[in-house]
Amino acid sequence: MEKTKKKSEWVEWGKAVLIAVILAVFLRSFVFATSVVDGESMEPTLEDGETVLFNKFTYLFDEPQRGDIVIIQKPTKNYVKRIIGLPEETIAVKNGALYVDGKGYEQEFLSNERINRTGHFGPIRIPENSYFVMGDNRAISKDSRNGLGFIRESEIIGKSEFIIFPFNEWAMTR
Repeated sequence: MEKTKKKSEWVEWGKAVLIAVILAVFLRSFVFATSVVDGESMEPTLEDGETVLFNKFTYLFDEPQRGDIVIIQKPTKNYVKRIIGLPEETIAVKNGALYVDGKGYEQEFLSNERINRTGHFGPIRIPENSYFVMGDNRAISKDSRNGLGFIRESEIIGKSEFIIFPFNEWAMTR
């Protein structure tokens, strides 16, 4: 009887571990994943080497919004950038100020110093099913202006939600 009880406990523990592993694999595959910020293009919001937790699930039910920090999957590497322009909008930057369809748009996430480094461009019409992205550190960012081009909706694999490493930097990303 004692042997059967111990065997039953091991079976129950085995089931619990198996369920936990299956749940973890499901969450990692379909809901959350991590990405490491590579470079200084998103400073001061995100710093080089930080690990962010991103939500792969959110855009199944909602569209990316201006201001979202997204993970972009390209053939050579993933990029972490901020959405500035939405599909079929016309954007321009004059004297650091962002204009969307001719109207000024306040970039609350940027300091005045970073706004002034944005430069001038546009007007640019964003194609259907595409987005215009930029890094918060505009002076050095590789983004839609200079190398990444328009980002197709299918290339956006998630929305950055939380800085998880280093541990003393834990914070929501905005």
